[in-house]
Amino acid sequence: MPEVRIFQTDKTIHCEKGSNLLKVLQEADISVNNACNGKGTCGKCKVGIRKLKEPSERQIVLSCLETIFEDVEIELFSEEKEHKVLTKGWMPDFQKDDFSDGYGLAIDIGTTTVVVSLVDLPTGNILAEAAALNAQKKFGMDVLTRITYEYENPEQGKSDLQKAIVESLNQMIQDICKEAKVSEKEIVEIVVAANCTMTHMLLGVDARSIGKSPYQPQFLDSKTLYAKEIGICADEQTILYCLPQVSGYIGADIVAGTYISELEKEKGNVLFIDIGTNGEIVLASNGKLLCCSCAAGPALEGMNISSGMRAADGAIENVIISKDGIEIEVIGNSSPQGLCGSGILAVVRELLKTGIVKSSGAFIKKESLDEQDYRHPLIQMNGSKRELVLSENPKIIVTQGDVRQVQLAKGAILSGFIALLNKANIEMKDLKKVYIAGQFGAHLSKDLLTGVGILPKELEERLVYIGNSSKTGAYMALMSSNSKCEMEKLAKKMDYMELAETENYEKIFSQAMIFPSY
Repeated sequence: MPEVRIFQTDKTIHCEKGSNLLKVLQEADISVNNACNGKGTCGKCKVGIRKLKEPSERQIVLSCLETIFEDVEIELFSEEKEHKVLTKGWMPDFQKDDFSDGYGLAIDIGTTTVVVSLVDLPTGNILAEAAALNAQKKFGMDVLTRITYEYENPEQGKSDLQKAIVESLNQMIQDICKEAKVSEKEIVEIVVAANCTMTHMLLGVDARSIGKSPYQPQFLDSKTLYAKEIGICADEQTILYCLPQVSGYIGADIVAGTYISELEKEKGNVLFIDIGTNGEIVLASNGKLLCCSCAAGPALEGMNISSGMRAADGAIENVIISKDGIEIEVIGNSSPQGLCGSGILAVVRELLKTGIVKSSGAFIKKESLDEQDYRHPLIQMNGSKRELVLSENPKIIVTQGDVRQVQLAKGAILSGFIALLNKANIEMKDLKKVYIAGQFGAHLSKDLLTGVGILPKELEERLVYIGNSSKTGAYMALMSSNSKCEMEKLAKKMDYMELAETENYEKIFSQAMIFPSY
């Protein structure tokens, strides 16, 4: 039985001959970046490997493509850095229920991040909060990759995904209860707002039907059960309530956001956008609600990018390119390690402004520039491919492929936006305001959103940031039975539009892919 020794620690893992290295590391609970769940496409699960019986030079390999036949030593490259997670959001006035005692939890489960708030029910005060990356990330960074994991491992996959999120929630609950000096047994109710796939996986419900046409979930209504039924550590009588969904790709998080932004009550035309791996959009037109979801992909969160990383210390979050050179802003004021979502958008904005990248998304030819042009040395040739070098040590580059990833995300979101307006016979000038919600959206300046054309420039002064509306909706449902009831009614009023079935959608998408000209 081969041994896998971890260079950074004294840990030794024993595995069967012929085992996949990534799976060996996952089963040993060793974190390795793994956006594509072992498909060999994201390039993030690199490790150093050296044979022990026949001492050899260390090789750099993708752990998902490496098979273990003999004793090896592994050097890990990826580090779990502190991730900046948004916990706050705008909250409207509402009537709270009367509570004599007890505590509650308001939970937002996103594909990327999880937020848990401990609430004193009589006062409504938030006593403690915890935020973390979704522990399911080791099975893939997006919902479709995790659903694929269920396909490949039908029963075990469903169990693994539920266990990952429940165990991480238990740890977060334990931490905040300890901080607030509250017993988990005193928790009366837990309210969860999550996207549809995450709700299924939390409850241990088969999510595979969400991943294939016609993308139908197993349920849409709210769910009420005892928390202990899924293994959450609380009292025997603690209630777990999951907010309702609209469709497979418009989940409770968007119902919560639509509710707290009071879209149904808005007069005129208002747009709500939650920007992330999926872009969910709701158009309110004099009380009528039309919504859609577009697959933006993980590029906007720093994934599937050559030098991409999450928004943690060391991530480049802003870039300015001028005749004086390249200026970068790094989270934590530390040395740069890679590009997070706002960073890659900032780079693309600057490439467009300087003309290094055309509105078609293509790099200009290096030879078309005079050698005295300040842009000439910024373009590096990698064979026949053109790249921008942001940093030499460590090597941080932006490739043509990276620009295309941003372009696809921009096209997906903007096309959904335009398709909704077309369906409602509304023009851009008719929009009163645009609400920007979610973890990622909160970190995007107006200039970034309009600078790469995710949203049209003419809307820049109509953008309103509302923060983590999903967790706020969960809090309101926890504190008010009336809010619960209203959200359940609201979900049934939201009309879902499938973009793929929209007339001329391919044409809309191709036009939305074009970057703005400077």
